[in-house]
Amino acid sequence: MFGRRKNKDKDVDKEAEVATGKVDAAETPEDTASTEDTPDSAVAEAQEDSDGQDSDAEDVAKTEDDETADGDTEEDGTDQDGDDGAYRINLERDDGPFDIDQVDLDADDIKRIDFGSLIVTPFEDMQMQIQIDQDSGEVQSLLVVRGNNALEVALFAAPSTGEMISQVHREMIQGTEAQNGQAVVNQGPLGAELHRVVPMTGPDGDQGFHVSRSWLAQGPRWLLRGVLMGDCAVGEELDATGQLLLEFFCNLVVRRDELPRVPGDVIPLKVPDELRAEES
Repeated sequence: MFGRRKNKDKDVDKEAEVATGKVDAAETPEDTASTEDTPDSAVAEAQEDSDGQDSDAEDVAKTEDDETADGDTEEDGTDQDGDDGAYRINLERDDGPFDIDQVDLDADDIKRIDFGSLIVTPFEDMQMQIQIDQDSGEVQSLLVVRGNNALEVALFAAPSTGEMISQVHREMIQGTEAQNGQAVVNQGPLGAELHRVVPMTGPDGDQGFHVSRSWLAQGPRWLLRGVLMGDCAVGEELDATGQLLLEFFCNLVVRRDELPRVPGDVIPLKVPDELRAEES
């Protein structure tokens, strides 16, 4: 972990290998996921979901057509079903993810990777792929891979007041049902989280299912999403790899810019100069 509460941002030491594992910068592949959660399929499913960020991003974004940039949602944080406590823990987290103003990154000597809007604390033997939108050239998300499992991380704009997560869940449930899938909101380690099972067709024509669980954490004018896929997304409890990816997610630090954005818009990340140099 690292020092917390009140922070002056420091220049983060960044290395292409981060002395922990390989960090790949590549455009979003267009691979089709297989029907089983093998190491390749977990990555392929994540890459398919993040292609242009149009599937889940559309669920997070544009939740109301008449919403203006940094507009307000329901100020009391209640959802349409009147449950005012189910999502409160997503907003009142003690163990992250954190806003940059909540932490003191100068309090330790941990080497982190600075993606501009998002600061990453790597773990041993971590493998990461940078998902780049092929049209805009912007970094839309990060994909962290561990064995048969993957965690896709993306950052979105959120309203300055009010809770947005319940509304996003409703949109994601509607999108899942439109794909003849099933989605349910359960209580997880970060509060309300969405579990999804969506039918899919593999490259060989076999029918299978894409299983995922989505973590959402909301901070000052931002919403951070982590989509867990693979073996550790199945079942009630997280296994050791799931716990490791959860810890990675909770250690993320958001540095949102001051640009006005419509709630739900993707906040792009920046490839560190050291990683760009490694690419060339």
